Amino acid sequence: MTSKPQITDKKQVAKTRIFCVEELSLEFSNGEKRIFERMVSGRSGAVMIIAVTEKNEFILIREYSAGTDDYQLAFPKGLMEEGENIMDAANRELKEEVGFGANQLEPLKGMSLAPGYFSHKMNLILARDLYAEKLPGDEPEPLEVVYWPVTEIDSLLEQQDFTEARSIAGLLLAERHLKKEH
Repeated sequence: MTSKPQITDKKQVAKTRIFCVEELSLEFSNGEKRIFERMVSGRSGAVMIIAVTEKNEFILIREYSAGTDDYQLAFPKGLMEEGENIMDAANRELKEEVGFGANQLEPLKGMSLAPGYFSHKMNLILARDLYAEKLPGDEPEPLEVVYWPVTEIDSLLEQQDFTEARSIAGLLLAERHLKKEH
């Protein structure tokens, strides 16, 4: 494998409340020079929680997604707070979005989204042994909580509003993990 390109210059070209766009001047090991742009998230990362109830159901949420201008069915997720560890963030988001905490949290996989353009990292967490506990969240409207039988994964994948790639990846990784246990 060739060595990683050197960043010879980096400058901010745009900034919003959520993202910063950087322009990177790169020099590759073969001498080629290129300019790349990337979106840099300003936080510590994010978590997505695949929660499974004692009735063997996934807990999902349906919420408005500004990017697609419609409501999407997905697993609960959110940004990690400064200094917060992954498991604490997962439990907090679960409590805020669906009103449950988890006694058992297992990391499934760390993921990136379009790593050629985004620095953002998402941690997929499997949550089980749930207990009722609600924390106030930061959502602009109440989220619809949806319970889906673990045995009905194919019908979930067929849902018109279940399109988020991170949720699909989380679903399939959770299914694989749960099958290994049985």
